Amino acid sequence: MKCEIISVGTELLLGQITNTDSKFISEMLTTLGIDVYFQTNVGDNKNRLLECLKIASDRSDLIILTGGLGPTIDDLTKETVAEFFALKLVEDIDTKLKIQSYFKKSKRNLTQNNYKQALFPEGAKILPNDNGTAPGCIIEKNNKVVVVLPGPPSELIPMFKNHVYPYLKLLSNKIIVSKVIKIFGIGESQVDEMVSKLLISQNPTVAPLIGNGFVTLRITAKSDDPLKAKEMIDEYEKNIRDLLGEYIFGVDDDTLESVVLNLLKTKHLTISTAESCTGGLLSEKITSIPGASEVFKFGVVTYSNESKEEILGVSKNTITEYGAVSEETAREMAINVKNIVKTDYGLSITGIAGPSGGTITKPVGLVYIGLAYEDTTYIKKIISNGNRDKIRLNSAMYALDMLRRHLNGLKIDY
Repeated sequence: MKCEIISVGTELLLGQITNTDSKFISEMLTTLGIDVYFQTNVGDNKNRLLECLKIASDRSDLIILTGGLGPTIDDLTKETVAEFFALKLVEDIDTKLKIQSYFKKSKRNLTQNNYKQALFPEGAKILPNDNGTAPGCIIEKNNKVVVVLPGPPSELIPMFKNHVYPYLKLLSNKIIVSKVIKIFGIGESQVDEMVSKLLISQNPTVAPLIGNGFVTLRITAKSDDPLKAKEMIDEYEKNIRDLLGEYIFGVDDDTLESVVLNLLKTKHLTISTAESCTGGLLSEKITSIPGASEVFKFGVVTYSNESKEEILGVSKNTITEYGAVSEETAREMAINVKNIVKTDYGLSITGIAGPSGGTITKPVGLVYIGLAYEDTTYIKKIISNGNRDKIRLNSAMYALDMLRRHLNGLKIDY
């Protein structure tokens, strides 16, 4: 079954609100094995919506519309759908009574235009709205299924889960299962090249994506048997792991910080951090994970040279001779914060996040990361491209990945 989602609302086109409805619906349809091939945003205009319905009906079996069910003159979704399918609008008495009850309970003034929400295309299956006054509906016409839903997520989500999902489940005999493999330390083009033979598969499919500082590979399998779909996913995951190995840090909802925190907890190890150019971003990432206090003991932002010397005890001679952004300073920051707090690990970051402050020998984006453990200190030098936020994020991610690699016994110099 092919589905098209049409989101109605001029506010979507103006960027005044974010269209989260389509994302939610697409995710739910995926679990039913229903393919979403097209998503369209259209303003509150009858002629343009009619055009969208014509296009959708020519290429899709299932059309889901969101928005435009309110009482105002520009709420025209039901009327336009009825016109497109040559159906009369008829009043539903139960819905009318519910609208009256809703306004009476909320002690609000019931205006005549609210009764517009009790009109539905003839023969439609009405979907009750327990969180508002605009019910949805399902229309079956010309071998098409049309689902009309309210726009506010607080109304759409429960209506879809309680009424639309069970209805659509009866129409689909397939499921789609996905798993996301998360990769750090190599770029999207290199990942693409390394797994290129897997990318040509049609079922399961493997799709590379990039965002939030790392690369992902989404494996998607379709089957009428959940066990078979899982077996297909498992096989392709093994193939990907054989190719990418140590660059894979997690799956699905894993983050670098959650993976690192779990490893520290499992091994009963503790960590402290000392940051300069990242301004506490590394500590923020770590402490965003519930239970971080079990392993994260201390974090300090030593942004100035003086704070590096006075708080962390970095040698003034080191900074004078090598500079605040140097391997030597990163080393002392990591060792000293570990020793001051008496943690198992000390993790440091110092660099130039820009947009100014760079030189020929030390350009914007140059960052040194130090990882101290027992009597050994590892230093990683990176040069990141992009704006200040991207440089700071990349630096924090590399720091976490250094720690992940050490905890897993992997090489750090990569």
